[in-house]
Amino acid sequence: MEMDWEELGLKVGLEIHQQLDTRKKLFCGCPTVLCEKEDAVFKFKRYLRAAKSELGEVDAAAIEEAKKRRAFVYYVYESTCLVESDEEPPGELNDEALDIALEVALLLHMKPVDEVHTMRKIVIDGSNTSGFQRTALVATDGWIESDEGTVRIDTLCVEEEAAQRIGEHDQHSDADMQEYSLDRLGIPLVEITTSPDIKTPSHAREVAERIGMILRSTGKVKRGIGTIRQDLNISISRGARVEIKGVQELRLIERIVENEVRRQLMLIEISEELRRRNARVERRIVELSHIFRDTSSNVIKRAGGKVFGACLRGFGGILGIEIQPERRFGAELADYARRYGVGIMHTDELPAYGISADEVRRVREAFNASEDDCVVLIASDDIERVERAFDAVLNRAELAMRGVPEETRRAMPDGNTAYMRPLPGAARMYPETDVPPVSVDEERIERILRSLPETIEQKKERYKREYGLNEELARKIAASSSDLFEKLVKSCCRGGAVTPKLIARTLTDTLTELAREGVAVDAERIDFEEIFRMISENAFGKEAIPDILKFLSAHPDAGVDDAVNALGLRAMRLEDVERLVDEVVQSRIDFVRERGMSAAGPLMGVIMKDVRGKVDGKLVSDILRKKIASALVMEHDRR
Repeated sequence: MEMDWEELGLKVGLEIHQQLDTRKKLFCGCPTVLCEKEDAVFKFKRYLRAAKSELGEVDAAAIEEAKKRRAFVYYVYESTCLVESDEEPPGELNDEALDIALEVALLLHMKPVDEVHTMRKIVIDGSNTSGFQRTALVATDGWIESDEGTVRIDTLCVEEEAAQRIGEHDQHSDADMQEYSLDRLGIPLVEITTSPDIKTPSHAREVAERIGMILRSTGKVKRGIGTIRQDLNISISRGARVEIKGVQELRLIERIVENEVRRQLMLIEISEELRRRNARVERRIVELSHIFRDTSSNVIKRAGGKVFGACLRGFGGILGIEIQPERRFGAELADYARRYGVGIMHTDELPAYGISADEVRRVREAFNASEDDCVVLIASDDIERVERAFDAVLNRAELAMRGVPEETRRAMPDGNTAYMRPLPGAARMYPETDVPPVSVDEERIERILRSLPETIEQKKERYKREYGLNEELARKIAASSSDLFEKLVKSCCRGGAVTPKLIARTLTDTLTELAREGVAVDAERIDFEEIFRMISENAFGKEAIPDILKFLSAHPDAGVDDAVNALGLRAMRLEDVERLVDEVVQSRIDFVRERGMSAAGPLMGVIMKDVRGKVDGKLVSDILRKKIASALVMEHDRR
């Protein structure tokens, strides 16, 4: 359905996390390289707990994490040290990382702080061995331009990357144990936060793309999956602020924003319906194992036959309402239970999972529940886990009667989101006393200003102006292989068949098309200069470029000349081309008489079957048009 984003009061803010390509980590001398789990030299186990801030407050998100009582296993490598294990104090802030962060800040028109102070941000989900993440404010008050107006950049911080989750102890790892790798922990990254100035889903994607282009313009950030992540803060006027973490693909941003708005609208409708029904949540948990003594349900059998239930009065049919594409409200409650290592079933979806209609009837009777009510079931032989999971599920059901809860959710590959934890607050921040502050003086800023790079946007506009590239092609080459492009233009474009447009298309569209065919072209190994030199000397036609790249990719030790010989691409002599074109025109003279000059297109296809890659297509086209024109004149004179 179409939405009026302004009428809905949509506000979106971005948090972009980008790893920096530094030689060392943020607070130690370890390299910023990733390892394989199998290369770990040892591992250790740790439990984390919530700590109070300087004001004596405990963050709500930290309290939620602490309830799970999980153990964390950390894999240690030769490339990591005692800082990552939290067995040694951190070193000083990495100067190289700070310079890159300042460079990005200046490109975003931000105001650097006079002194950088490192803070601790409480994080006890296991991703930091210390129970907190170190972060430092570098700059504030910036902006970027977009197609829908100026978007303010609130803050830029430099902080340490979290450990990477690499495995699970069992299927209930959220409640029992998680495994993390320490190789990623401590890699420097910048966190860029925008104001909620973003107005539409497409605007959110555009802003993320523009900031990403500025980051890549420095040439000092890591590339690849997992090196950049977008978090979205989304709200509508009748809803609530929801943070969605871990969006790794730009293409998902629009869908995630749209789905979150639809989710909030559906939650508002659900809350209104529940209030109309005078719905209420019963906190009584009842054991129902006797009902399922002879059950056919494998879910219950695997839980040792133990089943517990609680009743949601007036919730009948509510848990079956779709609030995201192919995701129902019941999944919201299940997310809360899953945090404690169990799943839920409910009477809106039963009979199912091997549970019979008679068993459902007896469950309802146990609570004196009508069709207007919903009974939630948890199958588990761990009573403590059941109690903690039901507490979370019933709390969430009570929140449903109020509207949209503020919370942090994780992005999923299909564009939907799932509950992670409550929205964190300011109580999780306090100063890091082990890291000294760093002064940012005018001399440092002036040095960075003198070496600011040309941004990708600036390159794009220059390529359009200097080389006549269109908007799309200029954008593609500026964002990908700009250094190689400019080098090839300078050395290979001397008139003739080799043009900036040909070089740009080869380095963008051609390589992309080959990748779709499963041909991985190592652009650093290919001698593109030799390819374009031979084309300029008419050694073969530009149409042969894809075939040559395929050959060179399959034969790493071969050269361009070897590819030309193996593929039979040696250029045809001009007189041979003219003779072939003449033969084609004369053999199809009736078609030429009928179509006139418009016969050139179909005949070009016939000729190129024999000469593709051996002669430039433009040359063939010119010869063909002259031959057709000549034939038409002769036919006219004959009449």
